[in-house]
Amino acid sequence: MPGKPVSELERELGIRDSIKLASNENPLGPSPKARAAVAELLAELARYPDGGGFELRDALAHHHGVSPDMITLGNGSNDILDLIARCFLSPGAEAVFSQYAFAVYPICTQAAGAAAKVAPAHDGSRGPQYGHDLKAMRERVGDETRVVFIANPNNPTGTWLRRDELLAFIDSLPPHVVVVVDEAYIEYVEEADYPDASQWLQDYPNLIVTRTFSKAYGLAALRIGYSLSHPDIAELLNRVRQPFNVNAMAMAAAQAALEDREHIDRSVAVNRAAMVQLTDGFKALGLDYIPSVGNFVCVDVGCPGAEVDAALLQEGCIVRPIAAYGMPQHLRVTIGLEAENARFLAALKKVLEL
Repeated sequence: MPGKPVSELERELGIRDSIKLASNENPLGPSPKARAAVAELLAELARYPDGGGFELRDALAHHHGVSPDMITLGNGSNDILDLIARCFLSPGAEAVFSQYAFAVYPICTQAAGAAAKVAPAHDGSRGPQYGHDLKAMRERVGDETRVVFIANPNNPTGTWLRRDELLAFIDSLPPHVVVVVDEAYIEYVEEADYPDASQWLQDYPNLIVTRTFSKAYGLAALRIGYSLSHPDIAELLNRVRQPFNVNAMAMAAAQAALEDREHIDRSVAVNRAAMVQLTDGFKALGLDYIPSVGNFVCVDVGCPGAEVDAALLQEGCIVRPIAAYGMPQHLRVTIGLEAENARFLAALKKVLEL
């Protein structure tokens, strides 16, 4: 979900040179190839896009080694999550997801009129604190369950599931349950036993994997995401998908971005170094944080996060308070450039010392 825009903050407070570390955006921006692809389309703005997204779906199919009929394009992966809810959830049905999971899961569940079954997250005794407790989630799957949502890694906590535990969970589900593995941040993960759930599609016809170009690919403004699934599921999703739900510039930029592995590698390297910078800064301030494998990290500021956030805004630093997730003392901080991280840490120290 978006953080406060820089323009809005500066307009409200009459300040300049603010930094935004609130929405998990890539601080390097998009690939130069994606920028060039958008520029080439400027002369075609009067034309409707390809409603079926043939070229991008073909490129994605090649990228993942799957058939194009297994791909559904969305206006960001949020759009895909909404399509899934519209297809498989209705009054009387249930969706299962974890405490502290992505806010869109309860939103789209409620919009479909279904009931949410929320499993408590790990408390730290059997698994990583704040992480998905798959045993607790499995216990909530019943006859009326139609969808299980899993974010790996999870937003906002940055926690993640290992290959063996996630695979065993999916294997345990009855066939009437669609399991959605949301991999919005997969490009940033470097853990050896982190799974790529798209590799399991041939074995699980009830599996949907969602991806986005908003994070590592730096295309958040263009709103482009997609899902990978069995062709029968993709057909259902495409039946309810709005015509022209993805614009021509987004599709062209996404296709070009797929071809620029160098940009992704650089983005991951910058993220790796900057994550150390931020977490070392939190340690120096005596603050606890949740270990994260995404491009963001949650820090416990030891007091109401909303108050610290308000003070940081006065310093021109936009981060994300997450009391709405049930974490009132935490702030979620996007990994920025070195200078942005340093400015944020200095502002946080100043605010906490007031």
